[in-house]
Amino acid sequence: MLKHNTLVFKILTALILGCDFNRSRISSTTNLHHATLTSLTTELKLSGELQFDNLHHAAKDFGNRYHLLPAAILHPKSVSDISSLITYIFQMGPTSGLTVAARGHGHSLEGQAQAHHGVVVNMESFGQSQGMQFHIHGDKPFVDVSGGALWINILHESLKHGFAPKSWTDYLHLTVGGTLSNAGISGQAFRHGPQINNVYQLQVVTGTGQVVICTEDMNSDLFYGVLGGLGQFGIITRAHISLEPAPKMVKWIRVLYSDFTTFTKDQEKLISSDSSFDYVEGFVLINRTGLLNNWRSSFKCKDPVQASRFFSDGKTVFCLEIAKYFKQEDAETIDQKIEMYLSKLNYNESTLFVSEVSYVEFLDRVHVSELKLQEKGLWDVPHPWLNLLVPKSKIHKFASEVFGKILTDTSNGPILIYPVDKSRWNTKTSMVTPTEDIFYLVAFLSSAMPSSEGTDSLEYILNQNKKILEVCESAKLETKQYLPHYNTQEEWRTHYGSQWDVFVRRKLTYDPLAILTPGQRIFQKVTSYL
Repeated sequence: MLKHNTLVFKILTALILGCDFNRSRISSTTNLHHATLTSLTTELKLSGELQFDNLHHAAKDFGNRYHLLPAAILHPKSVSDISSLITYIFQMGPTSGLTVAARGHGHSLEGQAQAHHGVVVNMESFGQSQGMQFHIHGDKPFVDVSGGALWINILHESLKHGFAPKSWTDYLHLTVGGTLSNAGISGQAFRHGPQINNVYQLQVVTGTGQVVICTEDMNSDLFYGVLGGLGQFGIITRAHISLEPAPKMVKWIRVLYSDFTTFTKDQEKLISSDSSFDYVEGFVLINRTGLLNNWRSSFKCKDPVQASRFFSDGKTVFCLEIAKYFKQEDAETIDQKIEMYLSKLNYNESTLFVSEVSYVEFLDRVHVSELKLQEKGLWDVPHPWLNLLVPKSKIHKFASEVFGKILTDTSNGPILIYPVDKSRWNTKTSMVTPTEDIFYLVAFLSSAMPSSEGTDSLEYILNQNKKILEVCESAKLETKQYLPHYNTQEEWRTHYGSQWDVFVRRKLTYDPLAILTPGQRIFQKVTSYL
């Protein structure tokens, strides 16, 4: 059983919940922290390395808006390195202001994996020192991987055994621990649930330094708490990821809609079927000149003549993106199946575009765009993304207010929109969703141009995001943020709603001094007993 001190538990409840969120507050004991950290290398007998210089990369992430410098970076080679570090800081008690943040591939958006004057744990280096173990016999095949392993590497290794994970994110160059701490949602989630739905076992280092093995049946409170728990209860160091037999090829299809109601009806029809497509997503396209011509470089158009007459200039149109996986032996019949599935949809028939690619090419498609943007110097720019979960009953009101009034001329990046069915999910995890079973992920994936003062400036996009959130609140759309970010604890309390008390209890149980993941800004490290 996990242990906690009852007296400390009661005292710290008041302290943690009474914290402030002034990020400019710097602990007066910073120099003491650095001196303490310097002595850790010898005292803890680490097999890895504790680094005190060249720390700037740990103060940067994909969002490129927050830059909080740590005091040190731990490059662990074993789980005991992580456990020893956290145990040492925990045993220092509330007189220490030191915090610890696990950093994967650096794709946080709001500095969530940063630890100001604390220690950042480089999980990617940990992942490289840990192997993958495949268990593919029996009725529940899985792969045992490090929390610092990249999903793209898991894909390549598992395919060697003829298997692959069931659920993905759209971008695979992310760590296991990072996506499991959030949810891991993509176009397969309507069928398999998010990635947190497809885990059998976790190894977790809690905020007291304990190394705990947990499953649905063993230490289940921690298991469900960590999944979608935003790193608040422990660092995921290993995971058993569910596998299924892997397909070889993918039929990748895009079609367009001019009418939002028809578009959403077709999406909802697809996710309710057990025997149609394997992947369902969608895009909102605002005034995209030359859109179909751009698709022709990768997709084959069924009716080029009719497609050439379709113009999206000045319009808001909606793209349904779907995919059907298949094996080589099914190649002769797959087209007939797809034609049957498509016959039940009401898209603009002149805009049917199809591509046949390998399973790896399809899953790793975003990385191709990343490389192109890196060549142009457009990858390392601020990314003020906004991800929302919108109840099905509110999606038309949302679209009318946002796409009809706030976003009218153009967008500064892709806008994803697709439904998922929560009734197929495990709802015991820490992830927060709308109350309805069917809800939409709407993701505004904007990129801000440095030095710009126009509609692609950071200030403009942030103001646009603010307007969208204000509409959601004023119109009572009952949305929830995915990859949430708030500035006050009252906002976090509202976000978690009825789950807030459980969330706080888990924090006080598994990380009573609020050592872990300070960048989420939910709880602040306790530094005194008052």
